[in-house]
Parts: sequence; C-alpha cells; structure tokens
Amino acid sequence: MLLAGLFLALCAPSLCPAVLGAARPQLLVERSGPRMLREVGGFSWEDCGNGRDPVVLQSLSVAPDPISIPGNLRISAAVSSSKAMTSPLKAVLVVEKALGDLWIQLPCIDQLGSCTYDDVCNILDNLIPPGMPCPEPLLTYGIPCHCPFKAGSYSLPASDFALPDVELPSWMTNGNYRVRAVVSNKGQELACVKLGFSLQSQ
Repeated sequence: MLLAGLFLALCAPSLCPAVLGAARPQLLVERSGPRMLREVGGFSWEDCGNGRDPVVLQSLSVAPDPISIPGNLRISAAVSSSKAMTSPLKAVLVVEKALGDLWIQLPCIDQLGSCTYDDVCNILDNLIPPGMPCPEPLLTYGIPCHCPFKAGSYSLPASDFALPDVELPSWMTNGNYRVRAVVSNKGQELACVKLGFSLQSQ
C-alpha cells in the first residue's frame, strides 16, 4: 500500500508549488549530459502526518549506509492504515537541495523533482499491469501493488534488493536532499512522509 507509494517516493527524486503553501525559491538548472549515481547516504525519514492522517509510516529501515550503486540494499518497513486508499490517489512531491544554509526547491523536469502526480494508481498499473502478480517480496508478504488498498497493517520484513546502475539527470548534482511526499484523495490528505539523503555521482 503506502509501501508501494513509498517506493515511488524514493524513486521520484532520482530514482522519487510547495505543499505547505509557502513559496520556496526554485533552482534554475542547466541541462547537459547525464551522470551515473554511485552512492546514497545519510538516509533519514519522518512521518509528517502529525497523527491526523489515516495512513502512518510506523517504521522504515534502509541499509547499508551509505548504499553503493550498483550494489545491494536491505529495506524493512511497516505501515498502518485506518482507511482504504482508492483511486484517484494524488501524490505531491517537494524536492529540495541544500545550498549552504539554504534549501532550494528543485523544479519538476521530465517528471522528476518537485512534481505532482495526479493518478498514482495509473502509474502503478503501468509499472505492473493489472492481472500480473505483485513482484517479490511484496507477493510473499501480502503487500498489494494496485489500487484500491484496503485498510489494515502491512509489514515488509528485512528484504534484500539488487540495485542496478542508475543514471541521474545532469541537474541532480552531488549534495544533500530532502523530499516531502503527500498522498491525498479528492482533497483529503491520507499520508505524509519526509525523506532525507545525500547523493554522490560521477
């Protein structure tokens, strides 16, 4: 459920108008050749629903730190939901990069950066066509990968993933990043997650 959405959030900045309503400066970017992502480190997370959202990220663990790419990743997570999540699910991502003491909002370029995705359910259907089984380890642990997502508790025990080479756009330069992802349905906020990490590329 949110684990599938969390996967999209982790992917959106590299891999995944400000949500709070306050205008943030946007970084002007120059587009040149892509680079290869080599390391992701300093990973942190926070559930930012303030106890009011029906979907809560209860735990999230990512190892090792830093993560070498290509390489292996071990991730575990637990999510609880007191409400079913149905289509259309809207996801709003605000991606910021640290420049000295300032956090500069990255624009949405080619569906990466501070983007709004109006139909996450459709994105999931394009990634995994309806009728096909969910990929492992989601299938083993009964974690759905298509809308609607039933209310309940979902847990992904520590699971290993092989990470292939990842190509970054030229504007995703080395440095510290933070992402705020908000999922909503028809104007009602369902979940909010903040992520922090650093990128190193060559």
